[in-house]
Amino acid sequence: MSDPESRFENDPSELVERAVLPAGWHVEAPDATDRFQVARLTRLLRAHERHGRGWAGAGVDDVLVEVSEHGLQTRENVVVRDPSGTIQAWGSVHDRAGGRMLFVHIVSRELEGDVADACSDALFEWARGQARSVGAARGLETQQIDTGAFEDDDRQARWLRGAGFRHVRTWWQMARPGEDGDADLVPDPAEWERKGVRFRLVDREGGTLPDEADLRAVHDVLEQAFADHFNSFEETFAEFLHRLREDPGHRWNHWWLAEVVDGEGDPEPVGALVGTVSESANGPDSSYVSYIGVLEAARGRGVATGLLRTIIADAARRGRASVGLEVDADSSTGAQRLYSNLGWRTKYVTQSWHFDVPVAD
Repeated sequence: MSDPESRFENDPSELVERAVLPAGWHVEAPDATDRFQVARLTRLLRAHERHGRGWAGAGVDDVLVEVSEHGLQTRENVVVRDPSGTIQAWGSVHDRAGGRMLFVHIVSRELEGDVADACSDALFEWARGQARSVGAARGLETQQIDTGAFEDDDRQARWLRGAGFRHVRTWWQMARPGEDGDADLVPDPAEWERKGVRFRLVDREGGTLPDEADLRAVHDVLEQAFADHFNSFEETFAEFLHRLREDPGHRWNHWWLAEVVDGEGDPEPVGALVGTVSESANGPDSSYVSYIGVLEAARGRGVATGLLRTIIADAARRGRASVGLEVDADSSTGAQRLYSNLGWRTKYVTQSWHFDVPVAD
């Protein structure tokens, strides 16, 4: 990032003065260099996933994105410990973009009743304090807290409603298993052309780092394509690049551009797809569509379909089990129909919950 200084308050005790925890319980920042703490956070996260959707997919790398020194350029974390020192709750906030702060809220599934409620309250109190800190540093009047929940997690929904959050969106988490013939959906996933549109991987300088002009083209396309979408906040190129490179599944050879090449001028970027790898400990890995965007002026030319066929073919040639993606259940672009027609099916459902914090409070 161009501005590496954190906008967060790094002393959690300053933000939870009004939280009432049981005797002997306390809050502190986790230590990412302590492998036992990282293992405990991983266990809490996986239990949270199993309860919410029936299976766990997170691993140590997903925790380190939140708590490592590298991640702390844009994040801050807190844990709640019981009298024995065991971590029983974990909160993480991410200064995602101007006006939008992401919040991870996890309480041990082994806790029940008033104790679990008290841990939850402490995490919410801490997150509201961090929102005020971030909003003030950015010069905002209001800072949004954006958090997620699995659709069937009644406990999480109860806590969110009780803390004043509102359910604002539903998301379908979809997957498309690999099928015979997928590898031949496009001539070559690295580069191919159809009806005046070229689909290609971002250029690599000397076969290693990607070309900055291509990366800026991807960023520009996605910023424009999502400008009128739900909860879109402008993100600088530096913020965009830093955030996507943090993803454990990040690979430069999973970034594609779509360009119009049927004119007399230079190729014009009109679409982009950023993919990642979803690693599996029990079988073949999968590919994931982190972002796909098409400029409004180019819609109807098969750009989105071409990009999706490209990542499907790429996944097949790599021996991947499936390709996943997320779609807004309330999208007005018809994306759900496109994905369904190409073989995607809903695997589970998540929700977005928001809370707007007045910065001056």
